[in-house]
Amino acid sequence: MDKIKKRFGIDIDGTVTSPDTFVPFINEQFNLNLKYEQLIKYEITDVIDVPPKQFNEWFLKSEPIIYEKSPISEGAREVLEDWKTTFELYFISARAPYLLDVTKNWFSNNEISYHHIELIGSHHKIETAKKYHVDLFLEDKHDNAVAICEELQIPVLLFDTPYNQEPIPKGVIRVKNWKEASEWVNNWLQKGEKQKVDHK
Repeated sequence: MDKIKKRFGIDIDGTVTSPDTFVPFINEQFNLNLKYEQLIKYEITDVIDVPPKQFNEWFLKSEPIIYEKSPISEGAREVLEDWKTTFELYFISARAPYLLDVTKNWFSNNEISYHHIELIGSHHKIETAKKYHVDLFLEDKHDNAVAICEELQIPVLLFDTPYNQEPIPKGVIRVKNWKEASEWVNNWLQKGEKQKVDHK
């Protein structure tokens, strides 16, 4: 009998796409010289001197263009390509549902395989992760990572960025890049297999 594949919940922006994606767009629009390293808060308007209403109006109009042109995070394609036959890849994003076509086109253009894409229009991903029974989550937003880990009791890989440096609980594992994420997953699976053998 075939083993049941583990299902991974994977965030898109700042995880599969490069976390510095928004910087050049923001600099061009608001005539700034913002550097990625200066993004020490998740809410960008906490870092730049632009009124939140003005920023949000621009961002909502610009989202389709930004998402279409987002660079892929280094190493993501290779790891996801390696994972696609071993795991079920469920991409769960806070993007609004109307951006699904733009998102699917980006995945196609970047040759990234997926089993499912869900755009929930909110950062509250716990219910969606629970609905799809994910075994592991990959995320860049600190409070999301902690909440998913604590609520679902699953490991969460937190991709290290300037804006997520708060302390993390034991079940959240900080990784610097996709190579580290892949190595962690391999070790996790090996430990799981050994534990199964030990309990026979």
